[in-house]
Amino acid sequence: MGKDRYRRSIVALILSAVVALAAACTSDETPPHAEAPPSRDDRGSGAGQAEATPAPPPATLSVDSPRGGDRVVASGGADSVYNYGPTVLVDGDTVRMWWCSQYGSAAPPGDDILYAVADSPDGPFTGPDGGIPQAVLSGNPGHFDAVHTCDPTVLRVDGTYYLYYTGAAGDDQEYGNAIGLATSTDGVHWTRSGGEPVVTPSHDTHRDNTYGAGQPAAVYLDGWFYLMFTDTTGEAAGWNGGGQFLLRSQDPTFSSGVEALGRDGFVAVPGTDSPRTRSVVDAFSADLMWVDALDSFVIAHQTAEGTTLTFWNRDFTARPYEPVLIRSEWEEGPGLVRQSDGHAPLSLRDACGRVPFDVVHATVIGEADAPTGLRRYGLDVYGVDGCGDPQRALAVLEGVAVPSPVRTMDLVVDGRVVRIDRRSVATVLARHVFDERPPALDDVPVAARLPAGARAVEAEGHGVGVLLDGTLWPVTSTAALRANNSPVESISPEQWRAYPQGPRL
Repeated sequence: MGKDRYRRSIVALILSAVVALAAACTSDETPPHAEAPPSRDDRGSGAGQAEATPAPPPATLSVDSPRGGDRVVASGGADSVYNYGPTVLVDGDTVRMWWCSQYGSAAPPGDDILYAVADSPDGPFTGPDGGIPQAVLSGNPGHFDAVHTCDPTVLRVDGTYYLYYTGAAGDDQEYGNAIGLATSTDGVHWTRSGGEPVVTPSHDTHRDNTYGAGQPAAVYLDGWFYLMFTDTTGEAAGWNGGGQFLLRSQDPTFSSGVEALGRDGFVAVPGTDSPRTRSVVDAFSADLMWVDALDSFVIAHQTAEGTTLTFWNRDFTARPYEPVLIRSEWEEGPGLVRQSDGHAPLSLRDACGRVPFDVVHATVIGEADAPTGLRRYGLDVYGVDGCGDPQRALAVLEGVAVPSPVRTMDLVVDGRVVRIDRRSVATVLARHVFDERPPALDDVPVAARLPAGARAVEAEGHGVGVLLDGTLWPVTSTAALRANNSPVESISPEQWRAYPQGPRL
């Protein structure tokens, strides 16, 4: 069943690495760093650029509100005997989760990716119809992922869902794991991006761990798709094959314009199998997220007492913050609770001053000798100056509507402020509506104004949009146009394309 041999080798090697970390940890209050041993030339510490410009020492973050762990939040139905490797998205008012399991009814026999939804990360997660979770991706006979699909990571960018996953053709192939890509318009019905993987093992070197490449984690930032993953054949991996490597591209298929993170930062490479010269953390099955309020990436990975959060700056040249530990019982994972673009979710308690960190991961080895028992754990980081300057405030408040100085509403969209005459319209368009206005927005010019009755248009193949000062802003919700008393006029696709395009409202 499943990739048993691969999974058992990974779990055993994780445990051996954790034992070593536990032995090295000298204080319960100081979570262990999962760093490369000195004998590996400090390849995970930002050598190169960091030496040229010494970074300030990492800051210590304040934490509170520990939570979770009291119950299983998701499991497959039918004959699913293991559940692990989740990816969790806060997608509007719905929390969506995909993870690795197995249904006998989902041909061919092997790992399947299940899908379920809930109102919060606390679950319970059920199928979209309230029944058991759905199997939404299974093996593809005759291809690299013929038998197994597992370890999903999902993003939604401009209305398209991107699912990166581990695929394998069978159980007994050395270095047989590779990373595939599928796309969807609803997160349920998936179309594979060709029959070939987007990332294969680099084969820089071969170790006892013959897993290959897999366990992806993806983030979308500033037009780039970032992909972090395991490759046990990577040059900079540890003795046990552990390590996390990074590629980025503006092409989600990673078939062009690929850059790899090396010792001197991101550099252009000819393909995704180029040598892996730098690992950012010694771990398996880690997850990646961008935190706008902290202006940093965070990597969630398992250590001796739970999930350690390791922070890196934007170009991975320095660690701006000391690691944070989410204490938990674990066996495999974790999956960070993220927004649909892979960014940290907003704190409704204090959007500019707090960041919630929540993870879902397997907590026990079940009857199939495989990880299961998906539980959620978390905490808050507080005392953050997330809106201390206009640029960071715009990033933190993306999709948020706040009162304007002139008794209308201001909506932050794609780093711009759109002034909306009617609060009812802003409420439909915004992810969240706040009653207090962060002072940092007072220094941001208004990019456009949406008055009541503004002209709205639609074109075949393009959807609907609203014209603001001659610029066409696509609109995701026709309910917003109705609330704005904006009748929709049909235009041709050619007329649609002739207008300057604004961001999607």
